[in-house]
Amino acid sequence: MRGSRPRGRAGVAAHRGASAEGLALGCGVLLGETADLRFVAKPPGLPCFPPHANPEGDSLLARLTAAGLAGEGEFPAGFAGGIAHRLDTLTSGFVVVARSLDALAAVRAEWPTLRKFYRFRSAGVVDFEEREVIAPIANHARRADRVVVQRWARERHRGHWLPAYTRLRRLAPPWWEAEIRTGVRHQVRAHAAFAGLPLDGDTIYGGAQGTPVLVHVAILGPRWCFRLPEATTSG
Repeated sequence: MRGSRPRGRAGVAAHRGASAEGLALGCGVLLGETADLRFVAKPPGLPCFPPHANPEGDSLLARLTAAGLAGEGEFPAGFAGGIAHRLDTLTSGFVVVARSLDALAAVRAEWPTLRKFYRFRSAGVVDFEEREVIAPIANHARRADRVVVQRWARERHRGHWLPAYTRLRRLAPPWWEAEIRTGVRHQVRAHAAFAGLPLDGDTIYGGAQGTPVLVHVAILGPRWCFRLPEATTSG
C-alpha cells in the first residue's frame, strides 16, 4: 500500500485531546491520512451508514460526504464512501476510510491480518488479568438488537455461526483492553460479557444502567498502523 505511514508525529495523527475515557471529537475530524487512507473520528451514538428505515438519516457517511472526506469512486455495497469497516453505533474512536477502490481492495485483503484494539469500562469482577475468548457468534434467535455467543452445540441462534477471537487484558480499573482479529457484529461487547465483563451501561448484554464507553483506539499491521494519541496497547 502506497504511503502507508500516517501523517503526524511517530506515524500517529497529531490530534490532541483524545483519550479512551470518552473520545470528545467532532465527527469528521481528520485524525491522519496516507496517500491511500484517511483516519476519521466517529463519536458514540452515530451509525456508520444511514439506518435502513431512514436512508436520508444522519450517519458518518453523510457527514464525511458533506466534509469532502469520503473516498472517490463507486464503492461496492457495504463500503459506501470508502468506509472500510463498521463500528457499532455506540462505539467511538476512529474509522478507516479508503480514498479509492484500489485502496479499499488492498485494506480489505489485509483486514484479517490486522490487530484491532478497543478500550472499554466494566465493573465486572473476574479472577484473571488476561483472557482469550475464542467462541463463534451468531444473531440472536429472537432479538434483532443483539447477538449470541455459542456456549454449546445446540445454542439457539439465527443465521450462520461466525468465528470470533477476542483477547481481553486488564488496564487500570475499571478499564480493559480488547484485541480482535475477526470483526463480527457486537463482538467486543458479546465476548466481554461472555467472560464476565459486560460493558458498564450496556444493558443488552447484562451491564448496569449508564452510558457505555467502547473506543476503537488502534490498528496494528505488518504494513501500516494507526493509534489514537495517548492510546497504548500491549503490541
